[in-house]
Amino acid sequence: MKPGHLFVVLGATGDLTRRKLIPALYHLMQRKDIDQSVMLAVARTAIDDEAYRAMAREALIDAGFNEDEVARWCNECLHYQQMGIEEGAATLATRVEELEAEHALSGNRIFYLALPPGAFAGEIRDLGEAGLNESEGWTRLVVEKPFGKDLASATELNQTVHEWFPEESVYRIDHYLGKETVQNLLVFRFANTIFESSWNRDRIAQVEIIVAESLGVEGRGNYYESAGVLRDMVQNHLSQLLALTAMEAPSAFDPVAVRNEKVKVFQSISPITSDDVVLGQYQGGEAAGRALKAYRDEPNTDADSDTPTYAALRIAINNWRWQGVPILLRTGKGLARRTTEIAVTYKPEPVSFFKSMRQNPNAGPDVLRLTLQPEEGFSLTIDVKDPTERAAVKSIPLSFTYEEEFGAIADAYETLLADVINGDQTLFVRADEVEESWRLYETLLDADLELHPYPAGSWGPTAADRLLPPGSAWSTS
Repeated sequence: MKPGHLFVVLGATGDLTRRKLIPALYHLMQRKDIDQSVMLAVARTAIDDEAYRAMAREALIDAGFNEDEVARWCNECLHYQQMGIEEGAATLATRVEELEAEHALSGNRIFYLALPPGAFAGEIRDLGEAGLNESEGWTRLVVEKPFGKDLASATELNQTVHEWFPEESVYRIDHYLGKETVQNLLVFRFANTIFESSWNRDRIAQVEIIVAESLGVEGRGNYYESAGVLRDMVQNHLSQLLALTAMEAPSAFDPVAVRNEKVKVFQSISPITSDDVVLGQYQGGEAAGRALKAYRDEPNTDADSDTPTYAALRIAINNWRWQGVPILLRTGKGLARRTTEIAVTYKPEPVSFFKSMRQNPNAGPDVLRLTLQPEEGFSLTIDVKDPTERAAVKSIPLSFTYEEEFGAIADAYETLLADVINGDQTLFVRADEVEESWRLYETLLDADLELHPYPAGSWGPTAADRLLPPGSAWSTS
């Protein structure tokens, strides 16, 4: 077992810590290949260790863990520190040193900012001024998304981070990158020659990446009013999926090589204009069996809000592999169902000898679907001769699901926390990477673009159809 570390969560009474971080950290400690972790929860709430442990026990029991084992871990490894305006980071520094002495830790520290984005810069500065950016062991800083709200703020935040923490100690987290199926995208492409050899403009007609949510803003109206769909989903989640889908093979599977190739993708994208974007906002309706009120009727939203909840974008990548291939991004709230999918549509055969023999002569082109959630896996439809008919061709699916092959897979946060503990930055966003992705959408953030209403439970406004290449259709509709 490796030397232990202190895992400090700032903003530890929030929903993220309760639902994701505590269960992920606890489950990791059941694995023998992860070093001992002592967690210090930090927040403004005036409670003590026992009160916080009770909250953590409830969260872990709700997550399905054994009550007796949970109680033991909470009592041995979980501590709480109030840190309001009066206490400050100096008080935190004292508590950190006390816990490291109490648990005989080696000075290895992780600081996880589970805070509102506006608090990142101030908290990082406070940690640095209190000397918590350095220790006898290693120190790592984890920053949640969104990292900045535009290019200028992201650049400024990077400058603040680098004033106190070197880039090799910084882990900008995007939980989509922790999903096994997202990581499998690289394996799928680069370990299977049959797919990589056809992953280019010669064989592919279009690529569509969709992140659809059937829920609305779910009480997050205050945040969403200031963010909107471009900041909330496009700049981070969709852009990361785009980079992994389009990148070249890295020289090695290590943080530097992988992230270098992702940055090259962003740098190769043509400027995105208003003609390449369609924005929308959901109206009242029923989505995935649930009644959904209009966005403007949600709590903490403006009655005449022009905040978009849907975006469709057409991306052009000007490099040798993707020149001329439209890349279509779609995301939205209040859509027909929850799904995250990458759909690669292949060009049709040059001459269709068997069109008259097909059971469905109007069947579309071959589409490879990589589903990232909720049913992780992939499928590809192929044509075969139907032996029950003399002259018939039938389309059948080739498919794979993670659940069928491997059973339950690790939560994304569990994967990412393990990487932070082990010092692996491959699945985290680098400083130049986050700035390049903001640069792509800079002109769109405050542009006066038409906002198209769409009914909840649909696939978004029909105006998005104009982004499609002639004669094609959305892969999910």
